[in-house]
Amino acid sequence: MGRIFETRKATMFKRYAKMAKAFTKIGREIVMAVKLGGPNPESNPRLRMVIQNAKAVNMPKANVESAIKRASEKDTSTYEVVIYEGYAPHGVPVLVECTTNNPTRTVASVRMYFNRANGSLGTSGSVQFMFEHVVLFKVDAKGLQKDDLELELIDFGLEDLSYDAEQHHFIIQTAFTNFGQMQSALEERQITVYESSKIYIPTTTKSLSAEQESEVQAMIDKMEEDDDIEAVYHNMA
Repeated sequence: MGRIFETRKATMFKRYAKMAKAFTKIGREIVMAVKLGGPNPESNPRLRMVIQNAKAVNMPKANVESAIKRASEKDTSTYEVVIYEGYAPHGVPVLVECTTNNPTRTVASVRMYFNRANGSLGTSGSVQFMFEHVVLFKVDAKGLQKDDLELELIDFGLEDLSYDAEQHHFIIQTAFTNFGQMQSALEERQITVYESSKIYIPTTTKSLSAEQESEVQAMIDKMEEDDDIEAVYHNMA
């Protein structure tokens, strides 16, 4: 079978590992959504968003229903979302978003990743002001006109609307605080939402050399392998 088989096997395992990480992340998001808004998707917009994202990563429906059931039956109060802030090598500001039931363990791990990369863990508020918390909705563009859609959604918090010609999707951006009303507006108009995500985007970007960027990316890659860490945001150009 030789080298080609080994390469294919490595690629396959990497894909499975990525899928498992995505399923784990969705499972934790379900726990948080149920904790905050209950197990009924009809009355819980955050849970509806997570279910949409589960479909986007091909998570089986049975897995989603099982996760909702488990989250409803057990005490989920120990889980919390925590944001850690710091600087990667070369002064790159970084936000580390975590879902954890043991903040002591998680902060120790995050500090280790910063230290090993010659970065530094900062205090609350030291970096977050450099980012904007937004929600992105990826919607089907079929039958929609950009100008008309902008006019319809501007009153519901639309901040930006872009078109992905390759996938024939519109990407709708709104502030995190407008998430619920934007989701309701899309549902009322029967606009198909393929995926939605809560992210932090930098207000400014920082340019690095290829070597410097590689050093920062190596730290981010290590962080993203940690089960407690949901996402890592930075301002590299």
